[in-house]
Amino acid sequence: MHSFSSKVAIVTGGGSGIGKEVATRLVAAGAKVVIGGRDEAKLKSAAAQIDTSGANVRYLAGDIARPETAQALVDLATSAFGGVDILVNNAGVFRPKAFLSLTEADYDGFLDIILKGKFFMAQAAAKAMSVRGGGAIVQTGSLWALQAVGATPSSAYSAANAGVHALTRNLAIELAPLSIRINTVAPGVVETPVYNTFMSDDEVKATLPQFNAFHPLGRNGQPRDVAEAILFLASDAASWITGTVLPVDGGVMAGRHA
Repeated sequence: MHSFSSKVAIVTGGGSGIGKEVATRLVAAGAKVVIGGRDEAKLKSAAAQIDTSGANVRYLAGDIARPETAQALVDLATSAFGGVDILVNNAGVFRPKAFLSLTEADYDGFLDIILKGKFFMAQAAAKAMSVRGGGAIVQTGSLWALQAVGATPSSAYSAANAGVHALTRNLAIELAPLSIRINTVAPGVVETPVYNTFMSDDEVKATLPQFNAFHPLGRNGQPRDVAEAILFLASDAASWITGTVLPVDGGVMAGRHA
């Protein structure tokens, strides 16, 4: 396990799924963590699970599409724990919808939450990190930004995540002189509560197993699979890695069995 003692981290989308798993592991490895998300009750519950003592975790509810939410997360990390060393830029949204049916409101939702949210969160965190002499940003992108999947039409979602991937390369160059690294993971199908945002529990149970075979390794991802990659990229073990997009996808980007 990587050591994150004396590190302060912000994890957006920290109330469930990949973000909650990352926050839990960061605290277990010695970090102090601020989690963000939209649902205050969910964040409060997650914080209690992440750190039963409450000493090493804080939470803040807000819409990440608004730059003031990003600044508020940085302000909280600074006032509670002294600054920011790590940003896990993870908040997102997913809902398949046919391109010919997408409305402007749908488009704005994906672009604002996924791309604008990560853009201004990274900016606010990088300003705070520069005061500390550097830091690490790890973002959650998507396999769908690297290739299209007919079963899950997601044009606006994919375009937004392609922006996240491009941001990774551009910020790697701009922030390198400040000793701030930035990398992104691009997950395949990971079994998190995101699917419950547009399917019932029964539909999720019926649908998700159908995607096991989509991955050459034969199974969907679990939050821990992606969390391990994120923690590595956030750690000093990855101190010579920046500007990369790492597929964490059970082999999908390598090719097809059939």
